[in-house]
Amino acid sequence: MTFTTIKPGLSYNTKSALVKGIIIGIVTILSYLLIVVVTTPNLPALVAINASIGANPGIIFGLGIGMGVHVFISAYSGSLGCKIDKEKIGVLGGGAGSTALGSFFSFFSLVPLGCCGSWLFIISMLPAIFGSSLSAALIQYSEAFSYIGLGIVFGFTGLSAIRLRREIQLTNSTKYDSFNRLSDNHLAESKKEDKKKRV
Repeated sequence: MTFTTIKPGLSYNTKSALVKGIIIGIVTILSYLLIVVVTTPNLPALVAINASIGANPGIIFGLGIGMGVHVFISAYSGSLGCKIDKEKIGVLGGGAGSTALGSFFSFFSLVPLGCCGSWLFIISMLPAIFGSSLSAALIQYSEAFSYIGLGIVFGFTGLSAIRLRREIQLTNSTKYDSFNRLSDNHLAESKKEDKKKRV
């Protein structure tokens, strides 16, 4: 005797949201690497990409994964018609802003490797804008600031996931209550009809 297991497939809404998340995640990573190549004219593109991945793998792929998951949650909640969909522009904007901020700071850590040479021009202007002490701190702690930006991205993502879970639980609870009310009404009507028949 053979047994066959039926594996439930993903719904259309889930697949669509997943595709959007994957695309945005890939675009985020490719955008980062493109900026590295454009701002590193003195090195071949592959050398610059390899150097940046070797120096900041956590930042590069972390930002891509964080934004991808964030967009997946936002798109999935929108397909369900949850209230989180009304707030997704602000939340998504915060996630995108954190991604840009984390990327910006991470580029400074690549300068000593010969990548992102154009950022040397930005670094040279920092003392005139922010003052020498703050500029030195931005350069010295660029990696820490990058991970702070990454943490904010995942923070927004976690917040979106919590909101989505609450909305799904609320929706399921409402449906359950409505079902119980319909069942009670149907049972009451059945009892009334039984009484009428007896009379």
